[in-house]
Amino acid sequence: MVSQEQRRRQLAREKFLRQQQRRTDARRKSRIRNSVVASVLGVVLVGSLALYTTGTLKQDDDKTNANAEVTPSASAPSKAPDPCDKPAEGKVKSETWKKEPALSIDKSAKYTLKLDTTCGAIDVALKASAAPHTVNSFDFLAKKGYFDHSKCHRLTTNGIYVLQCGDPTGTGTGGPGYTIPDENLKDKSLKDNIYPAGTVAMANTGQKDSGGSQFFLVFQDSQLPPSYTPFGTVSESGMKVLKKIADAGESTGAGDGAPNATVVIDRATVTKS
Repeated sequence: MVSQEQRRRQLAREKFLRQQQRRTDARRKSRIRNSVVASVLGVVLVGSLALYTTGTLKQDDDKTNANAEVTPSASAPSKAPDPCDKPAEGKVKSETWKKEPALSIDKSAKYTLKLDTTCGAIDVALKASAAPHTVNSFDFLAKKGYFDHSKCHRLTTNGIYVLQCGDPTGTGTGGPGYTIPDENLKDKSLKDNIYPAGTVAMANTGQKDSGGSQFFLVFQDSQLPPSYTPFGTVSESGMKVLKKIADAGESTGAGDGAPNATVVIDRATVTKS
């Protein structure tokens, strides 16, 4: 017999999936509209791919959601104080690339992703041997400054528990212009369709091999289909930062919206050791 809590989570996941599909449809229409404008102006546009996440963590990745529908709460949600600092000076970059970067990392080496955010440093041990294309892409994008000054645009606190980042546009529709293959979907850490707290995984559009730059950090065990490449694990100190962000809540009061905390990645670096 399905418990009330299990039913609540199931409904939350189903709602999330519906939202992601609507976002995917909206992005498809947007790309078509943009291509028409480009042909009229005689401008060659390189379209970035939308990524978002969950249940199809769709990019709003993968994803991992500017067009997301939000169910308003009965009354205006109370907003917790912003626990984070002001962002560093600088602007996000808009560069995109036509192809996935050539594989250049050493799959036998250890790599660490460090996100210096306005809320504190988040260190992530990367799984280079299990997800080489994903780690290689992050190494490439970090060196290009792609993530620097970008907002973590989405916090989900209902049904699943994730912070989504990696879109320089801050809308949930941005990407690097290329996609990378799904990897490591049978990671031993994923049991019973649970992405455990501390997991870092790719957002996507709900389609196979559609990951780009958007990713999500799991701050509490979350039930999701094993469709999102797990490629890293957050350090203990990083989990404290995620908890601080989660405790501040999200903007809609419905459990899925922009974080109340000002979460900006001042700088992202990948280090080999």
